[in-house]
Amino acid sequence: MKKSQTPEKGDIRAFLGPGSSFEGKLVFDEIVRIDGRFKGEIVSRDTLIVGSDADIEAEIEVGTLVLSGRYKGNVRAATKVDLRAPAQVEGHITTPVLVVEEGVLLNAQLQMGDTVAAKSTGEK
Repeated sequence: MKKSQTPEKGDIRAFLGPGSSFEGKLVFDEIVRIDGRFKGEIVSRDTLIVGSDADIEAEIEVGTLVLSGRYKGNVRAATKVDLRAPAQVEGHITTPVLVVEEGVLLNAQLQMGDTVAAKSTGEK
């Protein structure tokens, strides 16, 4: 099975490193990676990468979510949610495509289908 591609380090435009923490609202237009603690709201049409050391409690609305860390909250992804071990997820996921790697702990409600992407992008 072919593993999904993660954007190269050079493609990442912002980074919250291990040992860092942030509380508030994060809005971005390009690829962002979080390896620290984040609490609040995250909004983007692009990709959010959550590293294995990250601890996130947030409402997330993004294009694509690649998650390896701990997450609690509600996710709406217009394109895809990619859960990679050792991710621990609790909450609600809304996405047209869900990828779950072996070793992920998933305790969430899930809503999928073509209408999810249309709602996220404002199409009818």
